[in-house]
Amino acid sequence: MEAATILVALGQAWLLAGLAVGVAFLLFGLDRVDAAARGAYGFRPLLLPGLVLLWPLVIWRWLEALAPASVPCVPPSLRRRHKRAHAVLWLGLAGLLPLVLATALALRQHDLPAPASLRIDAGAREAEE
Repeated sequence: MEAATILVALGQAWLLAGLAVGVAFLLFGLDRVDAAARGAYGFRPLLLPGLVLLWPLVIWRWLEALAPASVPCVPPSLRRRHKRAHAVLWLGLAGLLPLVLATALALRQHDLPAPASLRIDAGAREAEE
């Protein structure tokens, strides 16, 4: 099997799992995770693309919301490390994205040759025959 075929199959499996989790979460879990979402049905379809892509995190938060308050699903130390990792990631992206943009602007080609024009003339073809 080619690597591209494997990647496409993995991507399809990820999206199908995400779609199943996303629809189930919108129907049954959103009200438990976010109390402000109770009765608000107009914005739920807008959440579906993000839920499809981030379905493992959605399952984690859903299970966390289902657990009793006295039994935390995630230890506080892990939660702090998770937040710290996000902060470092966002700071890194804040520095990396302008660098990528500046590099792309510096490396872009200004003087590209114009493509050769091709004249299509049906009358010339008939004259050749």
